Amino acid sequence: MKLSKRLKLIKSMVPPHYDHIWDCCCDHGYLGAALLDSQNDETIHFVDIVPELMQSLESKLKAFYDEYNWQVHCLDVSHLPLQDHKGKHLVIIAGVGGDLTTQFISSINSQHPNLDIDYLVCPVHHLFTLRAKLNELKLGLVQEALVEDNKRYYEVMLLSSESNNQPVSAVGEQIWQADNEVQLEIAERYLKQTLSHYQRIAKGKNNDVAHIISAYEQVKPTLST
Repeated sequence: MKLSKRLKLIKSMVPPHYDHIWDCCCDHGYLGAALLDSQNDETIHFVDIVPELMQSLESKLKAFYDEYNWQVHCLDVSHLPLQDHKGKHLVIIAGVGGDLTTQFISSINSQHPNLDIDYLVCPVHHLFTLRAKLNELKLGLVQEALVEDNKRYYEVMLLSSESNNQPVSAVGEQIWQADNEVQLEIAERYLKQTLSHYQRIAKGKNNDVAHIISAYEQVKPTLST
């Protein structure tokens, strides 16, 4: 199965040396299956709350990946059974809103305060609120990237609880530093869209987003040299 640009970017940002990788809200399992194709020793866990999806996915995994290390879990991401699996965990949360991503991470962290857990997230909305919460949870930024896929923009963040990582910026830093002209144009379009979004919100009643607009107005996408 050919991956979308978004899923390709997420896959490219998965570091090696995890014992367990949790593909949460996995839908049809395309990302997890791609990780299986390049699997080392880690176990890939497919997680979604829709029984029909998970039953179908499990049948396909048995047919095409029977000799690989994987497990299927039909459950709420807030209740991942991490304690049942020893080692270092990477929890991937993609395709849901920033509010729900925040809820998932908060719940996982509170249930497993002593486990070695990293996160790779790609939310679809509410990035500013999510970034603030990630700092409250003392998660540090390892890497972040921006991708345009099917006329939509996605931020991807790799996060760790290790103290030597930098804090999560309120509006992002690495995503505005482009490697080439194409990526620079993507960053400029994304910034313009984001500012327009909050400026529309500001016109409504009881919407105090002036601080968010001010933060994004300070952003200047640049081309790395």
